[in-house]
Amino acid sequence: MELTSSPASARLGPAVLRFLAVVALLTIAVVVATSRQLLPIISWWWCEVRHVQLRDSNSDTGGLAAGAGFRLHRPFGRRFFGRPSGRFSDGRLYIDFLCTSELRRLITRIHICMDLGESLGLDHLSPYLESSGVSFSHGANFAAAGAATAQTVDSGQFSLPTQLRQFRHFKARTAKLLPLGLGSGITEDEFQHALYSFDVGQNDISLAFTANLTQERILQAVVPAIAARIKNAVKKVYEAGGRKFVLYDTGPFGCLPSTLSQLGTRRGSGGGDGEEEEEVDDVGCLARHNAAAEALNARLRFLRRDLAAELPGATVVGVDMYAIKYGLVANHTAHGFSSPLTACCGAGGPPYNYQPGAACGTSKAKACPETDGDRYISWDGVHYTEAANRIVADKILSSEHNTPRLPLQQLCNQNT
Repeated sequence: MELTSSPASARLGPAVLRFLAVVALLTIAVVVATSRQLLPIISWWWCEVRHVQLRDSNSDTGGLAAGAGFRLHRPFGRRFFGRPSGRFSDGRLYIDFLCTSELRRLITRIHICMDLGESLGLDHLSPYLESSGVSFSHGANFAAAGAATAQTVDSGQFSLPTQLRQFRHFKARTAKLLPLGLGSGITEDEFQHALYSFDVGQNDISLAFTANLTQERILQAVVPAIAARIKNAVKKVYEAGGRKFVLYDTGPFGCLPSTLSQLGTRRGSGGGDGEEEEEVDDVGCLARHNAAAEALNARLRFLRRDLAAELPGATVVGVDMYAIKYGLVANHTAHGFSSPLTACCGAGGPPYNYQPGAACGTSKAKACPETDGDRYISWDGVHYTEAANRIVADKILSSEHNTPRLPLQQLCNQNT
């Protein structure tokens, strides 16, 4: 819809006109959606639950940048923020869409493409380590790029054990400052009703492959250890009062351009501890890497069942991120993608456009034209584009891949 200029509109001014346009769109959307079960949307929209995340770079909204001074350079952030925002993407992450998606979903039901939730100034989830200009009114994000379930030299500075210690400090500090009217303002009851999300483990497996461990050792030693650490982390948050947990399966990292780029140097090399022949599946992903991811996910399914039985009053929801993300690759044309295994920003050209030492944001890398960014699933060979993240968020909210089939909207409003 285009607003034409007129003497009346000129007197009103552009700010007033934009406000009136938003009001008009919201009014139309409410009328149209009234017959389509509007109440669940409104209840989710007004949900005051806090969201606490313990994750890796797939959900890092600026933790590594704030905590370690790690700088991302253009073209990171170009799709939405117009500058690097601390997110490893050309724009928003799927967690950004989870925080604001329901009003957007209401609007797009009548095919008006506007992200009104964010344009109206709603907060994104703030990184815990950021010291300036943050708000924890919607929760805190402890996620950091490179995080693994174990603290090692190669797992980054902010592993899962570190994030747990940060969370305990944050909660204790909040309790001390709350009577003084200072700090985050989150009450003990709000901590109890918060959603605690865990999406970690992929970096552990990736490091095991980098260390050239055999498939047998990864499946028999590494994967069980990852699941045990995640279970221990959930129990610690439960002991601190948490009752609502969302555990995300790990994705098919054998479909990432960064992983696939190793194919040429490893295939058929023979010999050595981990020098096994690489095989690709029907869609072009590395079979061994994805088999390790699926092995971890199988253990996570048992883990969620055990936690639900062992933790009285807790709700544990699993999200099959493997199925969601693999589906993007396998059915890429249906989602509007034409280059499912190629990085938008990288070096080396097809088929993967990824070279170690020529990472996105460096002088050796080049990004695809901004107008073509939505045709790519992978942004930099490791992380997703905003276009892919948007679809991932929609799939999560649909609850189609949730176990049990409990929508996050319902979990948000559920009393523990």
